[in-house]
Amino acid sequence: MRIAFYTPFKPLGHPHPSGDLIIAGGLRDFLQERGHRVHPVSDFRARWIYWRPWRLPELLRERRRANRFLVRNPADLWLTYHTYYKAPDLLGPDLARRHGIPYVVFQGIYSTKRRKRIESWPGFHLNRRALLSAQCVFTNRREDFVNLRRLLREDRIRYVAPGIRPGDFPFDPAARRALRSEWNVGDETVMLSAAMFRPGVKADGLAWTIRACGRMAGRGRGLQLIIVGDGRERARLEALARVHLPGRVRFEGKIPRERLHRFYSAGDLFVFPGIRESLGMVYLEAQSCGLPVVAFQNGGVPEVVGNGMTGFLTPPFDEGAFDEAMERLMADAALRRRMGETARRYVWEHHDLYKNYEDMEMELRRIHGR
Repeated sequence: MRIAFYTPFKPLGHPHPSGDLIIAGGLRDFLQERGHRVHPVSDFRARWIYWRPWRLPELLRERRRANRFLVRNPADLWLTYHTYYKAPDLLGPDLARRHGIPYVVFQGIYSTKRRKRIESWPGFHLNRRALLSAQCVFTNRREDFVNLRRLLREDRIRYVAPGIRPGDFPFDPAARRALRSEWNVGDETVMLSAAMFRPGVKADGLAWTIRACGRMAGRGRGLQLIIVGDGRERARLEALARVHLPGRVRFEGKIPRERLHRFYSAGDLFVFPGIRESLGMVYLEAQSCGLPVVAFQNGGVPEVVGNGMTGFLTPPFDEGAFDEAMERLMADAALRRRMGETARRYVWEHHDLYKNYEDMEMELRRIHGR
């Protein structure tokens, strides 16, 4: 199939990495590897555009440009990744209709509470229009599946479990030895955390991790915290580390995704609360390398972490429960190994991108056939 592909929230190739970009890129790569021709139609970012009227001429120009692109490059199907109230798809429904091709959404989100707030009311209705135009909406979150049933018939919604390529995140014993020697950690427990240092829940989650590790150190636990990532909040997080965990935090900076498995392999636990985390691909990556997880039981985290099997999920912002989960795994190396092995199998069995996307591809073929 020839597929017109669009990501209204953030275009492929955007310089700031995120879980959304990882999922969108994985979706495109999977379809291309299955023999489909995937053409990104537009780089236009629709984020909050309805409160930025000065961008409307840009939107109209982009519609004309995308229409010309489809005239020159006819498509069999339009596939939009991630439309929601902040960044509704303002291109796909009309252009797909104009060119007589099916309109499909992957990761469509429908939140009725957004229509009750003035700042999100326009985005709610624009997004609702896009979802109603779709012949099928795929979602990789069960919560979103339930919400979409308020708007669409169930035969127009499909659940696809989130996935990664587990082979890209193998346990690397040589990297473990090399990095732990470089870090001079000895027999101390290595807590690994990874996120972009963006203001808001990402940086707040890292701050929570630093304080939690500081409490562990205050109880006499030997540990080192390794943080992978970078961003605007780095100076604040470094200052916080000097107060709560002096001399026991290493900031490794931004690491290319193809080298992340080396750092996961060098850790003993993956600790990151995931405050209101949509999905958290880092949890799948860490588990694929054999790391048990400690995180909050909120958002999409339970979709990718087996609570009590591959790690421990605690009530959000419950310091006692979070500390108890960390301490239990720090104190029991055998439990860490068992959970780590289970985590590896769990990712291969339930979150292998290739297995999970095969049913989606079959549905796309059926839609195209109709």
